[in-house]
Amino acid sequence: MKKILCGVDIGGTKLSVALVDISGKIMDEITDFDHAEKSEQGLTDQVSANIKKLLQKNNLQEADLIGIGIGCAGHIRFKDGVIITTSNLKGFKNYPLRDAVQANFKVPVILDNDANAQAFGEFRFGAGKGYNDMVFLTISTGIGAGIIINNRLYRGLTGTAGEFGHTIVEPESELTCTCGNRGCLMSVACGMALPHLFQKKIKEGMVSNLQLPDGFEYSQVDGKLLKRGLRMNDPVSKAIIADSGRYVGIGIYNIFQALNPPLIVLGGGLLSWGDFYIDQIRSTFNEYVRDMIFDPIDIRVSEIGCHAGVIGAASLALETC
Repeated sequence: MKKILCGVDIGGTKLSVALVDISGKIMDEITDFDHAEKSEQGLTDQVSANIKKLLQKNNLQEADLIGIGIGCAGHIRFKDGVIITTSNLKGFKNYPLRDAVQANFKVPVILDNDANAQAFGEFRFGAGKGYNDMVFLTISTGIGAGIIINNRLYRGLTGTAGEFGHTIVEPESELTCTCGNRGCLMSVACGMALPHLFQKKIKEGMVSNLQLPDGFEYSQVDGKLLKRGLRMNDPVSKAIIADSGRYVGIGIYNIFQALNPPLIVLGGGLLSWGDFYIDQIRSTFNEYVRDMIFDPIDIRVSEIGCHAGVIGAASLALETC
Protein backbone atom coordinates (compact mmCIF):
# COMPACT_ATOMS: atom_id res chain seq x y z
CA MET A 1 0.00 0.00 0.00
CA LYS A 2 1.41 3.38 -1.04
CA LYS A 3 0.87 6.57 0.91
CA ILE A 4 -0.17 9.35 -1.42
CA LEU A 5 -1.83 12.73 -0.84
CA CYS A 6 -4.44 14.29 -3.10
CA GLY A 7 -4.75 18.06 -3.39
CA VAL A 8 -7.59 20.05 -4.98
CA ASP A 9 -7.07 23.76 -5.65
CA ILE A 10 -10.25 25.64 -6.57
CA GLY A 11 -9.15 28.92 -8.10
CA GLY A 12 -10.89 31.69 -9.96
CA THR A 13 -9.63 30.64 -13.40
CA LYS A 14 -8.71 26.99 -12.99
CA LEU A 15 -9.41 23.84 -11.02
CA SER A 16 -6.33 21.73 -10.32
CA VAL A 17 -6.32 18.23 -8.87
CA ALA A 18 -2.98 16.56 -8.13
CA LEU A 19 -1.47 13.48 -6.58
CA VAL A 20 1.39 14.45 -4.27
CA ASP A 21 3.85 12.16 -2.52
CA ILE A 22 4.65 12.56 1.18
CA SER A 23 7.77 14.58 0.38
CA GLY A 24 5.61 17.23 -1.30
CA LYS A 25 6.40 16.41 -4.93
CA ILE A 26 3.63 16.40 -7.54
CA MET A 27 3.25 12.99 -9.17
CA ASP A 28 0.51 13.87 -11.64
CA GLU A 29 -2.03 16.65 -12.15
CA ILE A 30 -5.23 17.47 -14.02
CA THR A 31 -6.20 21.09 -14.66
CA ASP A 32 -9.59 22.26 -15.95
CA PHE A 33 -10.72 25.76 -16.86
CA ASP A 34 -14.50 25.31 -17.02
CA HIS A 35 -15.34 24.81 -13.35
CA ALA A 36 -16.43 28.33 -12.42
CA GLU A 37 -19.71 28.08 -14.34
CA LYS A 38 -20.72 24.72 -12.89
CA SER A 39 -23.41 24.11 -10.30
CA GLU A 40 -22.57 22.95 -6.80
CA GLN A 41 -23.24 19.33 -7.74
CA GLY A 42 -21.46 19.80 -11.06
CA LEU A 43 -18.28 20.95 -9.34
CA THR A 44 -18.50 18.10 -6.84
CA ASP A 45 -18.80 15.59 -9.68
CA GLN A 46 -15.90 17.20 -11.56
CA VAL A 47 -13.58 17.10 -8.54
CA SER A 48 -14.50 13.50 -7.73
CA ALA A 49 -14.13 12.36 -11.35
CA ASN A 50 -10.69 13.95 -11.70
CA ILE A 51 -9.45 12.30 -8.51
CA LYS A 52 -10.61 8.92 -9.80
CA LYS A 53 -9.01 9.57 -13.22
CA LEU A 54 -5.65 10.31 -11.59
CA LEU A 55 -5.81 7.18 -9.46
CA GLN A 56 -6.66 5.02 -12.45
CA LYS A 57 -4.03 6.62 -14.68
CA ASN A 58 -1.31 6.00 -12.08
CA ASN A 59 -2.44 2.45 -11.24
CA LEU A 60 -3.39 3.44 -7.71
CA GLN A 61 -6.29 2.47 -5.48
CA GLU A 62 -8.22 4.70 -3.12
CA ALA A 63 -6.56 2.74 -0.30
CA ASP A 64 -3.24 4.26 -1.41
CA LEU A 65 -4.47 7.70 -0.40
CA ILE A 66 -3.83 9.19 3.04
CA GLY A 67 -6.53 11.77 2.41
CA ILE A 68 -7.92 14.45 0.11
CA GLY A 69 -7.34 18.13 0.85
CA ILE A 70 -9.33 20.91 -0.83
CA GLY A 71 -8.32 24.58 -0.82
CA CYS A 72 -10.80 27.25 -1.90
CA ALA A 73 -10.70 31.04 -1.66
CA GLY A 74 -13.45 32.65 0.34
CA HIS A 75 -15.10 32.25 3.71
CA ILE A 76 -14.79 28.59 4.66
CA ARG A 77 -16.24 27.11 7.85
CA PHE A 78 -13.56 24.53 8.51
CA LYS A 79 -15.20 22.60 11.33
CA ASP A 80 -17.99 21.28 9.11
CA GLY A 81 -16.42 21.75 5.68
CA VAL A 82 -18.79 24.37 4.30
CA ILE A 83 -18.17 27.08 1.71
CA ILE A 84 -20.01 30.05 3.24
CA THR A 85 -19.23 32.39 0.34
CA THR A 86 -16.60 32.53 -2.40
CA SER A 87 -16.06 34.99 -5.23
CA ASN A 88 -14.49 32.21 -7.33
CA LEU A 89 -17.73 30.25 -7.81
CA LYS A 90 -21.05 31.72 -8.87
CA GLY A 91 -24.03 30.90 -6.70
CA PHE A 92 -22.12 28.95 -4.06
CA LYS A 93 -23.42 29.77 -0.61
CA ASN A 94 -23.40 27.60 2.50
CA TYR A 95 -22.45 24.58 0.40
CA PRO A 96 -21.11 21.50 2.28
CA LEU A 97 -18.45 20.67 -0.32
CA ARG A 98 -16.41 18.52 2.05
CA ASP A 99 -19.27 16.13 2.77
CA ALA A 100 -20.38 16.15 -0.87
CA VAL A 101 -16.93 14.96 -2.01
CA GLN A 102 -16.61 12.68 1.02
CA ALA A 103 -19.69 10.78 -0.14
CA ASN A 104 -17.63 9.52 -3.09
CA PHE A 105 -14.58 8.37 -1.11
CA LYS A 106 -13.74 6.43 2.05
CA VAL A 107 -10.55 8.36 2.92
CA PRO A 108 -10.74 11.61 4.93
CA VAL A 109 -11.61 14.80 3.02
CA ILE A 110 -10.55 18.20 4.40
CA LEU A 111 -11.77 21.60 3.13
CA ASP A 112 -10.08 24.86 4.10
CA ASN A 113 -9.37 28.37 2.94
CA ASP A 114 -6.73 28.45 0.19
CA ALA A 115 -4.38 30.69 2.19
CA ASN A 116 -4.46 28.23 5.10
CA ALA A 117 -3.76 25.39 2.71
CA GLN A 118 -0.82 27.21 1.15
CA ALA A 119 0.53 28.11 4.58
CA PHE A 120 0.47 24.52 5.75
CA GLY A 121 2.09 23.35 2.52
CA GLU A 122 4.90 25.87 2.96
CA PHE A 123 5.26 24.78 6.58
CA ARG A 124 5.50 21.08 5.75
CA PHE A 125 7.35 21.16 2.44
CA GLY A 126 8.74 24.64 1.75
CA ALA A 127 10.31 27.68 3.37
CA GLY A 128 8.72 26.92 6.75
CA LYS A 129 10.42 23.58 7.32
CA GLY A 130 12.18 23.60 10.68
CA TYR A 131 9.92 26.27 12.22
CA ASN A 132 7.19 25.71 14.80
CA ASP A 133 5.52 29.08 14.17
CA MET A 134 5.15 31.11 10.98
CA VAL A 135 2.81 33.27 8.93
CA PHE A 136 2.29 32.80 5.19
CA LEU A 137 1.11 35.90 3.32
CA THR A 138 -0.21 35.47 -0.22
CA ILE A 139 -0.29 38.55 -2.47
CA SER A 140 -2.19 37.92 -5.67
CA THR A 141 -5.65 38.95 -6.92
CA GLY A 142 -6.42 39.40 -3.23
CA ILE A 143 -4.36 39.22 -0.05
CA GLY A 144 -4.74 36.55 2.61
CA ALA A 145 -2.68 34.72 5.19
CA GLY A 146 -2.35 31.46 7.04
CA ILE A 147 -1.01 31.27 10.59
CA ILE A 148 0.94 28.36 12.05
CA ILE A 149 1.31 28.23 15.84
CA ASN A 150 2.94 25.27 17.59
CA ASN A 151 2.99 23.28 14.34
CA ARG A 152 -0.76 23.67 13.78
CA LEU A 153 -2.91 25.96 11.68
CA TYR A 154 -4.55 28.64 13.79
CA ARG A 155 -8.02 29.42 12.45
CA GLY A 156 -9.50 31.57 15.22
CA LEU A 157 -13.01 31.67 16.64
CA THR A 158 -14.91 31.76 13.34
CA GLY A 159 -12.27 30.19 11.10
CA THR A 160 -11.29 33.52 9.53
CA ALA A 161 -8.00 34.18 11.32
CA GLY A 162 -5.40 35.50 8.91
CA GLU A 163 -7.56 37.97 6.98
CA PHE A 164 -4.73 40.51 7.06
CA GLY A 165 -5.86 41.82 3.68
CA HIS A 166 -8.62 43.58 5.61
CA THR A 167 -6.34 45.33 8.08
CA ILE A 168 -6.25 49.11 7.60
CA VAL A 169 -2.99 50.53 6.24
CA GLU A 170 -4.24 53.79 4.66
CA PRO A 171 -7.17 55.29 6.61
CA GLU A 172 -7.44 58.31 4.28
CA SER A 173 -7.61 56.18 1.13
CA GLU A 174 -10.33 56.96 -1.40
CA LEU A 175 -10.49 53.27 -2.33
CA THR A 176 -13.30 51.15 -0.92
CA CYS A 177 -12.47 47.50 -0.26
CA THR A 178 -14.76 44.60 -1.15
CA CYS A 179 -15.60 44.43 2.57
CA GLY A 180 -16.96 48.00 2.48
CA ASN A 181 -14.17 49.64 4.48
CA ARG A 182 -11.67 52.16 3.18
CA GLY A 183 -7.92 51.73 3.31
CA CYS A 184 -7.69 47.95 3.63
CA LEU A 185 -4.36 46.47 2.57
CA MET A 186 -6.21 44.55 -0.15
CA SER A 187 -7.68 47.71 -1.65
CA VAL A 188 -4.30 49.41 -2.18
CA ALA A 189 -1.81 46.60 -2.78
CA CYS A 190 -3.22 43.55 -4.57
CA GLY A 191 -4.12 42.55 -8.11
CA MET A 192 -7.74 43.67 -7.99
CA ALA A 193 -6.61 47.21 -7.10
CA LEU A 194 -4.19 47.64 -10.02
CA PRO A 195 -6.63 49.07 -12.63
CA HIS A 196 -7.74 51.84 -10.27
CA LEU A 197 -4.18 52.55 -9.11
CA PHE A 198 -2.95 52.85 -12.71
CA GLN A 199 -5.80 55.19 -13.63
CA LYS A 200 -5.14 57.27 -10.51
CA LYS A 201 -1.46 57.76 -11.40
CA ILE A 202 -2.39 58.89 -14.93
CA LYS A 203 -4.97 61.36 -13.58
CA GLU A 204 -2.32 62.73 -11.23
CA GLY A 205 -0.21 63.61 -14.28
CA MET A 206 2.23 60.72 -14.49
CA VAL A 207 3.12 59.58 -17.99
CA SER A 208 3.53 55.91 -18.86
CA ASN A 209 5.93 54.79 -21.58
CA LEU A 210 4.09 51.50 -22.01
CA GLN A 211 2.91 50.99 -25.56
CA LEU A 212 -0.77 50.27 -24.96
CA PRO A 213 -3.01 49.01 -27.79
CA ASP A 214 -5.84 51.02 -29.33
CA GLY A 215 -9.00 50.66 -27.30
CA PHE A 216 -7.04 49.92 -24.12
CA GLU A 217 -9.12 50.09 -20.96
CA TYR A 218 -7.86 50.49 -17.42
CA SER A 219 -9.66 47.28 -16.46
CA GLN A 220 -6.99 45.44 -18.48
CA VAL A 221 -4.21 46.49 -16.11
CA ASP A 222 -2.82 43.47 -14.28
CA GLY A 223 0.37 42.20 -12.70
CA LYS A 224 1.79 40.98 -16.01
CA LEU A 225 1.41 44.40 -17.61
CA LEU A 226 3.17 46.10 -14.70
CA LYS A 227 5.93 43.48 -14.78
CA ARG A 228 6.53 44.41 -18.41
CA GLY A 229 6.48 48.07 -17.40
CA LEU A 230 9.04 47.40 -14.69
CA ARG A 231 11.39 45.87 -17.28
CA MET A 232 10.90 48.94 -19.48
CA ASN A 233 11.57 51.30 -16.55
CA ASP A 234 8.04 52.69 -16.89
CA PRO A 235 7.55 55.29 -14.13
CA VAL A 236 3.86 54.50 -13.60
CA SER A 237 4.45 50.76 -13.25
CA LYS A 238 7.41 51.30 -10.92
CA ALA A 239 5.42 53.72 -8.75
CA ILE A 240 2.48 51.32 -8.36
CA ILE A 241 4.75 48.36 -7.57
CA ALA A 242 6.71 50.46 -5.06
CA ASP A 243 3.48 51.64 -3.40
CA SER A 244 2.20 48.06 -3.17
CA GLY A 245 5.49 46.95 -1.62
CA ARG A 246 5.35 49.77 0.89
CA TYR A 247 1.81 48.90 1.97
CA VAL A 248 2.64 45.19 2.22
CA GLY A 249 5.67 46.13 4.33
CA ILE A 250 3.36 48.04 6.68
CA GLY A 251 1.03 45.03 6.74
CA ILE A 252 3.92 42.74 7.69
CA TYR A 253 4.87 45.16 10.45
CA ASN A 254 1.31 44.86 11.80
CA ILE A 255 1.58 41.05 11.66
CA PHE A 256 4.89 41.27 13.52
CA GLN A 257 3.36 43.41 16.26
CA ALA A 258 0.29 41.18 16.59
CA LEU A 259 1.92 37.74 16.50
CA ASN A 260 5.71 38.20 16.72
CA PRO A 261 6.40 35.19 14.46
CA PRO A 262 9.99 34.12 13.76
CA LEU A 263 9.17 33.66 10.06
CA ILE A 264 6.94 35.32 7.47
CA VAL A 265 6.79 33.65 4.05
CA LEU A 266 5.60 35.64 1.04
CA GLY A 267 3.81 33.98 -1.86
CA GLY A 268 1.33 34.72 -4.63
CA GLY A 269 1.38 35.97 -8.19
CA LEU A 270 2.62 39.50 -7.51
CA LEU A 271 5.91 38.10 -6.21
CA SER A 272 6.77 37.70 -9.92
CA TRP A 273 7.61 41.42 -9.78
CA GLY A 274 10.90 40.24 -8.34
CA ASP A 275 13.60 41.86 -6.24
CA PHE A 276 12.44 45.44 -6.82
CA TYR A 277 9.14 44.58 -5.14
CA ILE A 278 10.52 42.32 -2.42
CA ASP A 279 13.22 44.84 -1.50
CA GLN A 280 10.53 47.51 -1.09
CA ILE A 281 8.57 45.23 1.25
CA ARG A 282 11.61 44.44 3.37
CA SER A 283 12.91 48.02 3.52
CA THR A 284 9.51 49.36 4.61
CA PHE A 285 9.22 46.72 7.31
CA ASN A 286 12.72 47.52 8.57
CA GLU A 287 11.92 51.24 8.54
CA TYR A 288 8.98 50.72 10.90
CA VAL A 289 10.63 48.12 13.11
CA ARG A 290 13.78 50.18 13.74
CA ASP A 291 15.41 48.87 16.92
CA MET A 292 12.45 46.87 18.27
CA ILE A 293 13.70 43.41 17.31
CA PHE A 294 16.10 41.66 19.62
CA ASP A 295 15.84 38.34 17.79
CA PRO A 296 15.75 38.58 13.99
CA ILE A 297 12.54 37.89 12.10
CA ASP A 298 13.03 36.03 8.84
CA ILE A 299 11.11 37.20 5.75
CA ARG A 300 11.36 34.65 2.95
CA VAL A 301 9.84 34.03 -0.46
CA SER A 302 7.80 30.86 -1.00
CA GLU A 303 9.78 27.80 -2.05
CA ILE A 304 6.71 26.01 -3.44
CA GLY A 305 5.81 28.86 -5.79
CA CYS A 306 3.24 28.29 -8.54
CA HIS A 307 2.30 24.85 -7.18
CA ALA A 308 1.43 26.19 -3.73
CA GLY A 309 -2.30 25.67 -4.32
CA VAL A 310 -2.38 21.93 -4.95
CA ILE A 311 0.61 21.06 -2.76
CA GLY A 312 -0.85 23.14 0.05
CA ALA A 313 -4.26 21.52 -0.34
CA ALA A 314 -2.67 18.06 -0.33
CA SER A 315 -0.75 18.90 2.84
CA LEU A 316 -4.04 19.44 4.70
CA ALA A 317 -4.42 15.66 4.76
CA LEU A 318 -1.32 15.56 6.98
CA GLU A 319 -2.61 18.07 9.52
CA THR A 320 -4.52 15.40 11.40
CA CYS A 321 -1.62 12.92 11.26
